[in-house]
Amino acid sequence: MDRKKFLQLSGLAAFSASVPGLVTACNSNANPSKEELFFDISLAEWSLHQSLFDGKLENLDFPATAKNEFGISAVEYVNQFFKDKAEDTDYLDELNSRCDDLGVDQVLIMIDGEGGLAISDEEERLQAVENHYKWVEAAQYLGCHSIRVNAYGNTSPEEQKKAAVDSLGRLATFAKDYDINVIVENHGGYSSNGKWLADVMEQVDMENCGTLPDFGNFCIDQEDGACVEEYDRYKGTEELMPFAHGVSAKTYAFNEEGEETTIDYRKMLKIVKDAGFNGYIGIEYEGSELSEFEGVKASKELLMTIGKELS
Repeated sequence: MDRKKFLQLSGLAAFSASVPGLVTACNSNANPSKEELFFDISLAEWSLHQSLFDGKLENLDFPATAKNEFGISAVEYVNQFFKDKAEDTDYLDELNSRCDDLGVDQVLIMIDGEGGLAISDEEERLQAVENHYKWVEAAQYLGCHSIRVNAYGNTSPEEQKKAAVDSLGRLATFAKDYDINVIVENHGGYSSNGKWLADVMEQVDMENCGTLPDFGNFCIDQEDGACVEEYDRYKGTEELMPFAHGVSAKTYAFNEEGEETTIDYRKMLKIVKDAGFNGYIGIEYEGSELSEFEGVKASKELLMTIGKELS
């Protein structure tokens, strides 16, 4: 068996041994063409985070799993699943080789755990900016177009906005030389306020600094795990789309018709289409009613169904 064939099967084999009853989707549920949809579909690695944390899947096998199990030919990494490999060129070369053999595009890396880009302590904040540099370089090495960052802080809305503008400007200036975008997800706190994050983008005012609108992350404040203040998700998405370099299609649960029960996907995808977006929409399943695999499949079917309607 040659290397290409082996890699195409490796991700599937790793899962089939640990998760019984899996059926590959590469033949029956292949990626749609641009004639069918106004966007491309990618898979966010967080959709499979339980399998990764449990050791049933390794980051190196993620591209093969995306392609062979789901018929998805583009991946979005999460840095915590290879957090010590940003500067390991042998490891990155292996990722590149596997994706080249599989015909899988590497879209972006979601960065967590490298420090708050909008915290009040300037020395700590500037260190957080520098901590992201290695991920900019890794993203370029892998052929990604962006790194996703967080605008976490611990001050008032205006002070945090000022800090975020400074940090993102510094990081985007560094990333510009690598042809990498720095994109901010609405990911809790003030960043989940669409107007606040849009104001940050307007003040940074750099082409390679933008957003990654997530359909689900609009909770501004939580208490005991419950959201007590939530921003309007449709308004927020509409406010963030002018700056979007990607879109995160969050899903939680589905009804018998295959529609998402929390988010009006027709309304949401129309907002995306009306903004003129035609890039990657990344599936990010976070539900518990379906397994991770079945949740990703249901999410893809939903995107394809409504995407075709709108296209």
